[in-house]
Amino acid sequence: MAIDYSGGLIPFYVRREAGTARAGIALPPTMPETYTLSPAAHAAILHAARQAAPREACGLLFGNAAHIETAQPAANVHGEPHRHFEIDPAALIAAHKAARAARDSGGPQLVGYFHSHPNGLARPSATDAASASGDGRIWAIAASGAVTLWRDAPSGFEALSYQVKEG
Repeated sequence: MAIDYSGGLIPFYVRREAGTARAGIALPPTMPETYTLSPAAHAAILHAARQAAPREACGLLFGNAAHIETAQPAANVHGEPHRHFEIDPAALIAAHKAARAARDSGGPQLVGYFHSHPNGLARPSATDAASASGDGRIWAIAASGAVTLWRDAPSGFEALSYQVKEG
């Protein structure tokens, strides 16, 4: 199944063993059928990717369980930024502190990360899979003017459908 995300089609994959069947598709109980990505966050990811090229861009995603409101670029501090990314630890710590403070007021939470593949595809690479923690956070990957979303599940990356729209 594919869904229009205003820039083309992305596949919607789910693992059959998770959740309950609905219309022939198994959905984990906590996973929305479709995520939303604000136009500003979508544009910020693509802008960061263009600005960083030929290096990999990276950053943080803020929102809630089903909506990504903000994409905040961060410095890529990896020693080989043309082939890998590492989000600046200071930015990551600051993001966790801000999310903790916002939790009580219902504000945006750190829901994931983004990075670009300047010379690749908008899907997790073998390096991404080896680096992933399986923490359930969302990874947005930008390549060739497209953005895809992935859940970093304990069993590996799962592609996510999304629409670009305000939350």
